[in-house]
Amino acid sequence: MLDGLRGLMGKFFHPIAQFLLKIGVTPDAVTIAGTIAVVTTALWAFPTGHLAVGSLVIGLFVFTDSLDGTMARLSGKAGPWGAFLDSTLDRLADAAIFVGLAAYFLNASNASLHTAGAIAAILCLVLGLLVSYARARAEGLGLDGNVGIAERPERLLISLLAACIAGFSSIDGILVGALYFLAAVSLITLVQRIMHVRRQVLHNTTEQD
Repeated sequence: MLDGLRGLMGKFFHPIAQFLLKIGVTPDAVTIAGTIAVVTTALWAFPTGHLAVGSLVIGLFVFTDSLDGTMARLSGKAGPWGAFLDSTLDRLADAAIFVGLAAYFLNASNASLHTAGAIAAILCLVLGLLVSYARARAEGLGLDGNVGIAERPERLLISLLAACIAGFSSIDGILVGALYFLAAVSLITLVQRIMHVRRQVLHNTTEQD
């Protein structure tokens, strides 16, 4: 869904990437710095109730996620290591976001939302990791697992936008509802990937027979 926007951002960051490379900044440094910024912000801003600020800052760094990839391509260093590092640190950043949101609900004054919000955030964390794992495991077996209605950009957009709106409006129910919706579409995406891999395996088995 957001592939077109990702390509547009790659073009937008082209001059920035060139400048950073010129002054000696490496793609790995940008990847690591961005992850540290997201993790630090998520684990400070969300638990302390700064939903709007936290989501906007994290959104800024997520928005620039393609910068390291652009730098790698321009420097001729794009390859397995960069892809591995970026993917691994993406999981860390995602985990920090949902842990931070779970902590926010556990610290919230509205007791009726404590359990519901925390469970929703944990479900999003677990299902998001499973969605990513399903694709990685499929590709490790030489199969395609890149299908589904809610990939990482969509999941981040839903969670951060809902957190931002909840922060400005002080209506936590908006965030709780959005997180349960996100958990549902993540589960659907996981099932889609499982069935997609199963069809490939059955097709390959039929061809061998």
